[in-house]
Amino acid sequence: MSDRVDAVVIGAGVIGSSVALELSRSGRSVVVVDKGPAAGAGSTSSSSSIIRFSYSTLDSVLTAWEAAAIWVDWGGHLGCVDPDGMARFVKTGMCIFNTPGDNTVRVQRLWDELGIAYEVVGAERLQQLLPGMDLGAYFPPKRIDDPAFADDPHATLTAILETESGFMDDPMLCAKNLAYAARQHGAQFRFHQQVVGIDRADGRVAGVTLAGGERIEAPVVVNVGGPHSGAINRLAGVAEGMRIGHRPLRQEVFTVESPAGLRLEDGMPALADLDVGQYLRPQIGGTWLVGGTEPECDELHWVDDPDHYDEYPTVEQFEVSMMRVARRVPEFGVPHRPVGLAALYDVSDDWVPLYDKSDLPGYYMACGTSGNQFKNAPLAGQFITAIIDAEAAGSDHDLAPVQFTGARTGRTINLGAFSRRRDKSLTSGTVMG
Repeated sequence: MSDRVDAVVIGAGVIGSSVALELSRSGRSVVVVDKGPAAGAGSTSSSSSIIRFSYSTLDSVLTAWEAAAIWVDWGGHLGCVDPDGMARFVKTGMCIFNTPGDNTVRVQRLWDELGIAYEVVGAERLQQLLPGMDLGAYFPPKRIDDPAFADDPHATLTAILETESGFMDDPMLCAKNLAYAARQHGAQFRFHQQVVGIDRADGRVAGVTLAGGERIEAPVVVNVGGPHSGAINRLAGVAEGMRIGHRPLRQEVFTVESPAGLRLEDGMPALADLDVGQYLRPQIGGTWLVGGTEPECDELHWVDDPDHYDEYPTVEQFEVSMMRVARRVPEFGVPHRPVGLAALYDVSDDWVPLYDKSDLPGYYMACGTSGNQFKNAPLAGQFITAIIDAEAAGSDHDLAPVQFTGARTGRTINLGAFSRRRDKSLTSGTVMG
């Protein structure tokens, strides 16, 4: 048994659902296949869903700045109202502590170039913004068993602060909203269906084969499989043609009670604290979301099989994260048991995503996106559609990379910056991108 459509999208996370929406809007018949039970039920559901613009490269900052305007006007972007509820943007601003090296200097330079407003914040203003925080500089981050963890600060922190960042209040609902909008344009979603083969005919992709033996014929297949996307690329035989690799990384994120004066309701901004190696995102209900920023002292936990990994947070990582937060906020008080989750990121070699074609004609990818690309999902769908349109019109994206014009700024985003054949980008080498 087989069906025939214009495009198959593998993966119904927030980016896969965005790809489905944009391809459907272009007039194509689209089927989305996902082994999970619902849109956004995979790694999307574990996202911190932070909307920020602090990246290391111009094209990445511009992409995030363009996408941010879409999240603010979420209903306008979708063109409909999901009867099951609409995700909501919560504005917090973003505070980034200055650390040695050019991380924040580079961000400021890029923001200046794009006209993104921010404030350079000194210690006195920081203390007003973050009451009760210890603003000592302890860089570099350390493990809690390092004797230097207890050293006195060697300086006082400063920061950069911008006011337009925030977060989406329900990441899975964002994917469901996108899937609902895609269905309004005719897209079909098939859940509990696993792709076991990428079919070829006449030297190009011809569709996919599912675990039950069904084939879906299509001249276009888009791999948006999240942590499974590396295995899918190997099925397609395209991994060898990529200069930039990607693989699953296990991460842990915790929810803790936020101290008085540092709650969302108090005006607490999202905080990127690379000085101790953590980020904090205030949440509705008086809690923080606490995650790591991959400091050099921490071991990264790469996963060979994304279907088999420990889904529960560990006491060890919980203690490291909580002690680092307590170092920054003396009144924090370390909770007694971990409340949080463990999930997988699909991470590229330089933490910059792959939005690209492949060496197999008709087969495209949006890979290496987990951890820092949730915020760019609306643009990712448009990027992939623009590349597919260009190739269909006879262009070669490898030789003449698609130049995408942002609706917010009118500036050009070079989609070659997200090529599988690019040189490694000069980034922070962490989730901050």
